[in-house]
Parts: sequence; C-alpha cells; structure tokens
Amino acid sequence: MTAEQLTILLANPRGFCAGVERAIDIVEKALEKNGPPVYVRHEIVHNKHVVDGLKAKGAVFVEELDEVPDDAIVVFSAHGVPKAVPAEAKRRRLIYADATCPLVSKVHRGVEQHHKGGKTVLLIGHAGHPEVVGTMGQLPDGAVRLVENVEQAEAIEVDEPTNLAYATQTTLSVRETEDVLAVLKRRFPSIAGPKREDICYATTNRQRAVETLAPKADLTLIIGATNSSNSVRLVEVAKSAGCPKAQLVQSPDSLDWSLFDGVKTVAVSAGASAPEELVDALIAACRGQFDVTVEEVEVVKEDVRFRTPPSPLRRAS
Repeated sequence: MTAEQLTILLANPRGFCAGVERAIDIVEKALEKNGPPVYVRHEIVHNKHVVDGLKAKGAVFVEELDEVPDDAIVVFSAHGVPKAVPAEAKRRRLIYADATCPLVSKVHRGVEQHHKGGKTVLLIGHAGHPEVVGTMGQLPDGAVRLVENVEQAEAIEVDEPTNLAYATQTTLSVRETEDVLAVLKRRFPSIAGPKREDICYATTNRQRAVETLAPKADLTLIIGATNSSNSVRLVEVAKSAGCPKAQLVQSPDSLDWSLFDGVKTVAVSAGASAPEELVDALIAACRGQFDVTVEEVEVVKEDVRFRTPPSPLRRAS
C-alpha cells in the first residue's frame, strides 16, 4: 500500500542558539581539560537529551552548591544565578565557570544600573524560572518586583510610580510581553526600559519563523522540553498564528501518531535548547509512516556566535 504524502515545513532558524552552544561547550571543555566529574548547578540547558549526553561524559547535575564536594569543579547554567551563588563558591574556594548566556548577563547589568540610579525594577517573567530567580538575585530583596501577566501589571502598586524601570526574561513570547508592557507604560508613563530589548534574538527569530509557517500547516510540532520556556512559547505562538493543532514533542519516541489524522502539512521547529539531532530523528520517524517531502523555509538569517572563554574555569579568589 502506498504511504500517504506528508509535507514538512522545516523552520529556519530553529534549535540551538549561541548561548546554549556556548554553555554546552564550557561543560565539554571542562570535562576535556580536567576529566570527570564536573558538577553543573541546575540543568545546563532545559533539554533532557542534552543533559543525558553530558552525564554520559561525566557531568554531575546538582540543584545547589551544598551538593558539590570541596575542591570540585562546578559550572553554573546558561540561565544565570543569583549573586549569592558565586559568592558561596568563592567562600568555599571552589573552581568554577559561569556559563550564563551573555544576553542574560546583559539583563543582569541592566537591572543593576537601574538600581544604582535609585529605581525600582519591574521584571516581566515567570515565577520560579531559573533565569528569573537569577535576575532577581542580582539585587537586594524587594528591589526587583515580578510581573507575570497583564492582570498583575494592572494590579501592581509601587511606592514611587515615577521612579521605575523594567526588564524582561529573555525567553518570553514577544506578543505577550508587548501586552504587559502596554499596561505598565499606560499606568507608569515615565517607566524606563533597557537600551535594547531584553527578549533575545533567538527567541524572537524562532517565534517569527513559527508565526510564518504555522498558518500554512495542519499541525505544528515543536521539539523541546516541558520546562523550556522558549519551547513552550513556540507552541503558544503556533496556536495564536492559527494552526489548528500545535504540540510540544520532547523526543520522536513520544510522538502521538493520532495527531496526524487528516494532516497533509506539518510545520516543525525546535526550541533554543533542542539539538538538531532530535529534529533529524523526528523527520526520520515521519518517513517511517509517510511519504515525506521536506521544505526548509528560512524566515530570518541568523549568524550570532558567542565566544567560549579561553580558560573556562578559574579558581575563586
């Protein structure tokens, strides 16, 4: 019996961003230079496939520094950490490397500058996300106030309404963030913002690509982890763009083939922490079920690279 035809619209850009590539490279170089074990505080990026691959090479993932033995080597994740974490590493004289994405570090420096200028900072983001925890942890308690949605933007009260600034988590939905910002700017017209927007280039580009392809598809599949903010946002973007069905796929093994009932065209993308090999595996799985034609659609040309530190580890001083 002849297999049904299926067209895959493959989003470009997709998958790993420069910050993720840099973070993984830091862990791999630490392992090459020192041998295992190398401890990593929190998942280096939010992807089980990546984490399992690094575990196989000798990385040990922990939640907090108190799980790291004395004299060990530790890497901080790409999401960034509160200032208390490197301070504790220095106190214990651990050897450590900070794999925080440079774009997250830019947000950290921005909130610090606003604080030095005497402003209260409103951070648009999701409570509990490691990046939000890290950003809020750059300043004393209460100096950063979290705003998660439009409702909170409407309700938040501050002591000095004319002395405010805002920053955003780098992996948010562009459209959702614009809605929250519109409320804050209406309520606090003098609120100051970053010199350049905080939502990172990769998040924006991947959302634009999905927004372009999703309306042309019967189904959109986003490869990524459930705890990956940028991956979850891509599913939301696909639905908002008018795709009838959009689904997050952690790996091809978890595909629900009933999703493909009546489907002729599938849009495929991957979150910024999802490796290309998972995209390849997804397409291969589809070829096992259908007569597949792949059309790669470049929506934005992406050429950003971040340099890996020449010496990825340094002794605390």
